[in-house]
Amino acid sequence: MAIAEGSSSGPVTAADVEHAVRLALATLRGADAADWGVKAGSLEWDCWETVEHLADDLFSYAVQLSPANPPLDTHVPFAWSRRRPGGPANAVFADREAGPAGLLQVLDASGALLTAIVRTTSPTVRAHHIFGAADPEGFAAMGIVETLVHTHDVAEGLGMEWTPPADLCDRVLARLFPDAPTDTDRWPTLLWVTGRAELPGRPRLTEWRWYGSPRSERRP
Repeated sequence: MAIAEGSSSGPVTAADVEHAVRLALATLRGADAADWGVKAGSLEWDCWETVEHLADDLFSYAVQLSPANPPLDTHVPFAWSRRRPGGPANAVFADREAGPAGLLQVLDASGALLTAIVRTTSPTVRAHHIFGAADPEGFAAMGIVETLVHTHDVAEGLGMEWTPPADLCDRVLARLFPDAPTDTDRWPTLLWVTGRAELPGRPRLTEWRWYGSPRSERRP
């Protein structure tokens, strides 16, 4: 297997998606009795909405790759909607009557779906994303970033500790953020490139993006 350009620790894999989601679930299950209606960190969404949004992200990345001929110029046309003005636009929602345990089961299922699709889809496949048509590795990396940073948002809102593995952060930084500094701690750097923290000598970003297309296919 080829080593991802810019990374000393290899490509992003389906196993990485599975690992990230399992770590997130293990952390969030510790907050089962917490008030999931509190604001999620610096977001305008509450913790319940943020986990729903994360589950929807993972689902959306999986179904974008799933068709026999994935679209290269638009999203697969699932119907997205908002439960309240200003809330996330999702195709996936959790049944509130199922409580936090049900919410996390929805996240678990969406994570498993993306893991399976990344694991079984040819690396030559490309599918549309607004930040560049991506291959399965790119969608895996995007799903991991969503998982790590939104778990951070929820953990911050619920007063919990959350620090994902540095090697996992390193792989997604190398895959999606070509301009990220390489001489800084990996988790704080991932928070910085996603507009959630400062780094020494680097103010917090007010605008940011990633690059989903393979590096070999990006325009100079």
